Amino acid sequence: MLGTSCAKDIEANCRGVNPDPTRLKDCLTRNQDVLSPQCKNDYAQAFDAIQKRVAARSAVNKLCERDVAKFCPGVQKGDTGKALDCLLAGPRGVSINCNKSITEAGYR
Repeated sequence: MLGTSCAKDIEANCRGVNPDPTRLKDCLTRNQDVLSPQCKNDYAQAFDAIQKRVAARSAVNKLCERDVAKFCPGVQKGDTGKALDCLLAGPRGVSINCNKSITEAGYR
């Protein structure tokens, strides 16, 4: 979304800025008065989506803890990579909250 809506604005106003979400957001916020209308509209939505994805990724371990214990024997607590591999491989009956958090976190 940002690449489509803000590419010219980023190139003109944020050249040399590390494109991590925080620095890019700071740059776009500082330069709001010169951004194109499309970029102004879309960058807030894009960064909101990024924040939601970060929060969802933090919640996956907690929301899927019981499912991992039930469907993934041998996966150590806190081993998110192996737990996700196991849960995404298709065990049936994974809880609604776990499924939702995996999707919201962008793992599916």
